[in-house]
Amino acid sequence: MPQGKRRSLVRPTLETPFHIDFDWWQSHSRDWRFYVHRMLCEEHQAQFTDWENTTKVDWVSPKTAEIRQVDGMQYVLMTHCAHQPGFLQAHLPLVDTVFRVLIANGNRPMTAVEIANKLPRPVQPHTILRTLTGRKDYLGIRPVENK
Repeated sequence: MPQGKRRSLVRPTLETPFHIDFDWWQSHSRDWRFYVHRMLCEEHQAQFTDWENTTKVDWVSPKTAEIRQVDGMQYVLMTHCAHQPGFLQAHLPLVDTVFRVLIANGNRPMTAVEIANKLPRPVQPHTILRTLTGRKDYLGIRPVENK
């Protein structure tokens, strides 16, 4: 699929859930682990010096109790680093902050309204929706496909 093309012809709304599509990263020859490594706290950046080769671990969703396997670095980010002061910084670009919100929530799909409620600065849900549904996909943040 060419960059910028949407998979669905249905226009997303404020009720449309978004998530990080890690297949997007792979199809664009980008390594999400490098991007995520920069978000780790200093302690865990030092621990994950070999960020390209991490193992999978079981993660239990605190909201649904669903068990799924996630990358070990992603697990540490979700369970520790994302809860440190300054993880969600008001000065970061909107898409970077949305990525952090989604990863901190275990990449559980969230609507623009839910994302807006987690941001460290006031942003209207419509602004988030317009940003995430523009002509370009940012950081693999995409609407969840109905299967």
